[in-house]
Amino acid sequence: MSAPEASRLAATLAEAQRVLAICNACRYCEGYCAVFPALERRLSFDEGDIHYLGSLCHNCGSCLYACQYAPPHEFQLDFPRVMAQVRAETYRKYAFPAAFGALFGRNGIVVAGAMAVSVLLAFAFLVAFAGAERFASAWSDAQGAFYAILPHGPMTAIFGIAFLAAIAALAASFARFWRDTGERPGELTGRPCAEAAHDAFTLRYLDGGGIGCTYPDAKPSYARRRFHHFTFYGFVLCFAATSVATIYHYVFGWKAPYPFVSLPVILGTLGGIGLLVGPAGLAWLRMRRDPELADTRQDGMDVAFLALLFLTGLTGLLLLAFRESAAMGALLAIHLAFVLAMFATMPYGKFVHALYRFAALARYHLERRRPVPEAAAE
Repeated sequence: MSAPEASRLAATLAEAQRVLAICNACRYCEGYCAVFPALERRLSFDEGDIHYLGSLCHNCGSCLYACQYAPPHEFQLDFPRVMAQVRAETYRKYAFPAAFGALFGRNGIVVAGAMAVSVLLAFAFLVAFAGAERFASAWSDAQGAFYAILPHGPMTAIFGIAFLAAIAALAASFARFWRDTGERPGELTGRPCAEAAHDAFTLRYLDGGGIGCTYPDAKPSYARRRFHHFTFYGFVLCFAATSVATIYHYVFGWKAPYPFVSLPVILGTLGGIGLLVGPAGLAWLRMRRDPELADTRQDGMDVAFLALLFLTGLTGLLLLAFRESAAMGALLAIHLAFVLAMFATMPYGKFVHALYRFAALARYHLERRRPVPEAAAE
């Protein structure tokens, strides 16, 4: 870690310790989310604790508007913003390989560059692989549609390798984060994982204690939670579509392209719609967001991630709709480029917040059953 990076991390940790100490003495917000019961189990906060609590925060904003020490009070306590700043340091610290942590500092440019390079490479590769005439021709489903340009085998090999590389990097980051929280790998068992998955799949802590997030402003609303659901489940449905298609191909020998009424296409279509509605809605909320709620230095990373998800969903739906037309070759190149850019940047962009949040939720469910000094387990 360079001297400027170490200095920035030290300053962020010092401010987080100050804020957490004040919140621990006040305890007014303990009913809003899991962060406050977790911090109240501690009398002091080491670096591992701070990264854990930062990832446990869902940035719902309720604590800011309820806080008696928020600006313009002399304490200048802005809990959501400080936790957002902590998360930025978490992303850098636990990136694997470590040198790639610097990519989070200019992530908007990195993702935009990855998309541009991927588009150029995809066009160059497909034209060279299939030939210009074949690339620009229309192919019916009976002729293989997009598989007439890039067969199943090469497509699976290219994107399988990219996906596995992303998963390996994410797994290494997860393991480093989990170790620094003070937990052993063997503690990550079925029950805390199931409870963390329930919290993640339902977005339990985006409800502001039951009345909705105070996001994008002080008025409670469930809009952010709903758009997150569209985004999350859109991604899950697209992954499910790919998984079902893989089973069709390798288990049953059913070759793509599949009919519009087939399960892979239905799942992919619903997922693509989710990736249009969710990111667009979250981007709309961001434009109306109270600037006190977030670390504006991460805006580039957030916007780039939403744009990448939206464009992946949009190009996937367009490819499906025009897969038998002469535009299919260009649409295939663009869609595959965005998918490749997503895999390449997945361990070094906003996607990692889901990784650390799941780990933090699992740890929360582990430790809430443990006794604390002079008290019983929760």
